[in-house]
Parts: sequence; structure tokens; C-alpha cells
Amino acid sequence: MRKSVLFCLLLAAVISGIAIGCNSAQTEETAAATTAISKDSLIRRGEYLVSVIGCDDCHSPKRMGPKGPELIPELRLSGFPEKGQLPPVEPAALNKGWVLMGPDLTATAGPWGITYASNITSDSTGIGGWKEEQFVKAMREGKSKGLDGARPIMPPMPWQNLSKLSDHDIKAMFAYLMSVKAVKNVVPQPVLNQPK
Repeated sequence: MRKSVLFCLLLAAVISGIAIGCNSAQTEETAAATTAISKDSLIRRGEYLVSVIGCDDCHSPKRMGPKGPELIPELRLSGFPEKGQLPPVEPAALNKGWVLMGPDLTATAGPWGITYASNITSDSTGIGGWKEEQFVKAMREGKSKGLDGARPIMPPMPWQNLSKLSDHDIKAMFAYLMSVKAVKNVVPQPVLNQPK
């Protein structure tokens, strides 16, 4: 009788160990699946935000189509074209308070000078080498490349509005932008007017 009780206890311990091991494996699989789903949902949220906020309006080169400006899909979110040319800026218009946009809407001239929309694709010439913290800082504090001591992000980039987004939304935008097709395109530095 004593041997059978001992055998039952031993058997119960072995079965418990197997159950715990299986449960642990299931927990790891569940965690991995949840992480994948979370990353996928984060990217989908970022895609939604990038779309409704209008990042394409300035950051995507366009060509004139039958219904007006249309995105050039292979250059999406790559900023002002590296070899792009702007027509001469009309100082008289600027002196009257106008702000002028380049023909494909990726460059802007105003009282501050001329600014070019950045490449925000995942290429190293865009934000491909950025850390998530840099993107958050750029959106929250208006720092170029999200770096302390960097020049401010220039108009017309509405970083002041974007700074009101939740951390989750800014991180979702970054996750999405890091997932888009990389486009090699070095955007020129702004040409800033010197204070008089």
C-alpha cells in the first residue's frame, strides 16, 4: 500500500511537471503571437495616422494628373527630390506676406527662407538610422533629427500640432514609417534668411 501511495505521488509530480512545462511553452507561444499582433496593429495605426494627418501632402513628390497633383508612388514620403529644381522665388510676393509652395508641394518659401520636406522613408538618407526616441523628440520638441542642440524644425512642418499626439500614436507613426519602402534621396538643407 505504501509503495502504491508513493508511486501515485511520484506519478502526480511527473504529470504536474509536464503540465507546467507545456503551459510554459504555450505561454511563450502566446506572448510571441501577441507581440506580433501588437507590432502589426501598431504599424496599422501608424499607417492610418500618416494618412489622415496628411504627411503625403508635403513629404511625397507629386506630378500633375487629370484631377490635379497626384503622388508618385515610387517616391512616396521621400521628400523634396535631391535633383529637384524650384522656379525663382518672387520676393515681391514674399514681401506682401505670401508663402509659396514648389510645384510638387515638397518645398516652401516664406519669411524664414526656403525649406524642403524631409525624406521620412526607412532609407538611411531618410529616418532609417533614427532611433524611436529621436522621432518622438522631433515631434514633441521640434528638434531637427530629434537631436539636442539641432536647429529647429522649420515651417510648414506642423510639429506643434503633432506634439499633442499621444506617445503611442507617435511611436505608431514611427513604426509605420520604418516599414515603408526605403527611397534613397538626400534632401537639401534649408536656405534660411538671416535676421536683419
